[in-house]
Amino acid sequence: MKPKYQIILEEIRSEILSGTYNVGEQIPTESALQDKYNVSRQTVRKAILELSNEGFLRSEKGSGTYVSNQYRTKAGGNNNNRSIGVITTYISDYIFPSIIRGIEGRLNEDNYSLLLASTNNDVAQEKKALEMMLSYGVDGLIVEPTKSNLYNPNIAYYLSFKEQNVPFIMINAYYEELEVPFFCLDDVQSSYLATQELISKGHTQIGIIAKMDDLQGKYRMKGYIKALGEAKLHFHPEQVLSFNTETKQELPTNLEHFLTSNRESLTAIVCYNDEVGLEVVHACKRMNISIPDELSLIGQDNSYMAKNAGIKLTTLTHPQEQMGRDAADWVIKKLQGKKDLRSSNYYQPVLIAGETVKELK
Repeated sequence: MKPKYQIILEEIRSEILSGTYNVGEQIPTESALQDKYNVSRQTVRKAILELSNEGFLRSEKGSGTYVSNQYRTKAGGNNNNRSIGVITTYISDYIFPSIIRGIEGRLNEDNYSLLLASTNNDVAQEKKALEMMLSYGVDGLIVEPTKSNLYNPNIAYYLSFKEQNVPFIMINAYYEELEVPFFCLDDVQSSYLATQELISKGHTQIGIIAKMDDLQGKYRMKGYIKALGEAKLHFHPEQVLSFNTETKQELPTNLEHFLTSNRESLTAIVCYNDEVGLEVVHACKRMNISIPDELSLIGQDNSYMAKNAGIKLTTLTHPQEQMGRDAADWVIKKLQGKKDLRSSNYYQPVLIAGETVKELK
């Protein structure tokens, strides 16, 4: 359990970083904080002293305690240590090492250091990452949003970056409630092309597996529905398996139920990404379902998993390293004062044929 002074310290720090308290504004008195947290004056003073030492507060004798912005220079953000913050949902998994490699390569060219954090697609961890970036005083920020298809409680932190004129850009997705520049794959088109490929091979009973707490999942579902509609094929809710970050670990079991209940009708599946495609390959092996003879599959993102699934997945391209490089280039040019930078970019996916799609006669 955290000491009480630590709880007070962290809450006040969060309120400063999120803009609840502005620079120069007076925070509540020691007695008011005592009442609020039901602690002794000594506990309150310990929290205030530590925040003052960190540069978040300054006390004026006989007047009160005020918000300071000294923490930005204390952390090194306003000296010669030029740094760009990068927040991704994951670091070592899937396509993220390639994206980070692209960012790092471009930053190195202009001698920027990289401050890296991941959220594990958890908003509480995103909050900590954003607070770290604000405390450090990064010059710019590249963010992959957390649970981008859901309301985000950390919007105030992004607005703090805007107020401080710290340029930031989002990759892979964006928060629809924010006016923010972003570089993304055209996820609607990716799933549309996947579904269209299966239709062109004679498939009419096509399912989809989609991750619905991320914007990519929402748009990939949209592309699937669009392709079905154009081909005058019915959308069957029972042929959709959705999951989210919390239920991802249950996917192997849920997949077996899904495949069992649709075994007589389903001939093909559009997968949310290659990682899900690999899970389907494993499930089919356990259930003695032959790919592609009994079930055709298409992944998305052209990850290393598409090549290492034991069978080469048909998939669609994702810019990965190029996206990272372009995002870093955008931030650097923004810091250099360049005007008329594009505020959005959708990379166009291309189908890569593999061994997991069968043409029906």
